[in-house]
Amino acid sequence: MTSSQVDKTDEPRFGSEAVGGDAPEEGYERGLGSRQVQMIAIGGAIGVGLFLGAGANIAKAGPSLIFMYALAGVIIFFIMRALGELLLYRPVSGSFAEYSREFLGPFFGYFTGWTYWLMWVVTGMAELTAAAIYVHYWFPSIPQWVTALVFLIVLFVANLISVKLFGEIEFWFSMVKVTALIGMIVIGLGVLTFGFSSAGDTASVANLWQFDGFFPKGIGSSLMTLQGVMFAYLAVELVGVTAGESEDPEKTLPKAINTLPWRIALFYVGALTVILCVVKWTEFAPGVSPFVEAFAKIGIPAGAGIVNFVVLTAALSSCNSGMYSTGRMLRTLADNGEAPKVFSRLSSTKTPALGITVSMLFMGIGVILNYVVPEKAFGYVTSVATAAGIWTWLMILVSHILYRRAVDAGRLPASSFPAPGGAKCSWIAVVFLLFVTGLIAYDADSRVCLYVMAGWAAALAIGWWVLKARNPQVTERREPAFEKVG
Repeated sequence: MTSSQVDKTDEPRFGSEAVGGDAPEEGYERGLGSRQVQMIAIGGAIGVGLFLGAGANIAKAGPSLIFMYALAGVIIFFIMRALGELLLYRPVSGSFAEYSREFLGPFFGYFTGWTYWLMWVVTGMAELTAAAIYVHYWFPSIPQWVTALVFLIVLFVANLISVKLFGEIEFWFSMVKVTALIGMIVIGLGVLTFGFSSAGDTASVANLWQFDGFFPKGIGSSLMTLQGVMFAYLAVELVGVTAGESEDPEKTLPKAINTLPWRIALFYVGALTVILCVVKWTEFAPGVSPFVEAFAKIGIPAGAGIVNFVVLTAALSSCNSGMYSTGRMLRTLADNGEAPKVFSRLSSTKTPALGITVSMLFMGIGVILNYVVPEKAFGYVTSVATAAGIWTWLMILVSHILYRRAVDAGRLPASSFPAPGGAKCSWIAVVFLLFVTGLIAYDADSRVCLYVMAGWAAALAIGWWVLKARNPQVTERREPAFEKVG
């Protein structure tokens, strides 16, 4: 059931049974079990931003990148707990857009939904680019664009079949990533402890500071990596999109969100710390996965090739998630009259097939970029994805702040999963995200993404004006019936 459908009735939009319990049915199959939701949440925190993007950031910031990941990880946890509180207040598939629509107005719901769609489209382009780079490691004669196209088609077909297949693919993709990262950490610790392999002679915790210090290029250079670090965390909010298709959102969503701190500590901070202890930071270069480089230095037979397969899996996993989320977001927009109605239709397998298809075609632009500018394709799309992701996170935080005000005023019921620190932590996260946006504007290489976002905002504003002219009811603010509950 969509928000527009509920508003046409006299029933509460979200009754007492919906809060922390059953969400209004949206026509989807609740085919994602606890096992799959947990692994989707874990996999969302392990992507190409870590496996490939970390190489360039290590070259810029040295060991201080560890601190940047930890700092950003705290902010991400604030964002996810804010989202978790909203999800248990009202678990719906188009979560960010729906909360923006309810607490800030219909334009913000429209803008957030389309911007999140854009974020995943360009993220899909980045993942396809990364996957093509990884295949290039084994088959340098195959052009990047050919590999990117093949992967795009395979994942597209898989997403059309059913949400259960998507969940199962994502489960095993995430399982490979998690197992491999833990294995890499264990092997790295073994090198540090027992000194085996050729890297054992130089491996040392002292590598974190003995080459020009922990901040070898200054705090300013380290801060400039935050935009790349935030890109690495894109997709942690994907668990919110799964809310409408989770079997038991009241149990699975809090558990998935509460495991985020240890995932960040282990897979980001822990893995990078071990790698930078085993191999000194000056040996890493942009465009090369630090994990592949580390195993090559350790000299484990076929180790670098195995790691390359793992990071390839990570890229395909994220692209798979992108196709899943874009189709759902287009359907949410269509259900609210903010996209062509045809996108609201579900296939016989209860998937938004047309939305997935259109999103796939736009992701195909990444194939073209890999043909025209293969060496710059990754950098171009990651900056745009980061800017779109920051907007999404800001809308989650602002919606949470307004929701808490409504709860305190007695207009809305309290969520069964309140965020620690309440609105204060959300305000801290808002300030941090605005600071990162300022860093993006300061950096000449990434500033272009703000121009792209300005053009995107102008296009959406024009679209909103057209919607208002054609159907004024769509753009009218509809007060949730739940505000009658005190």
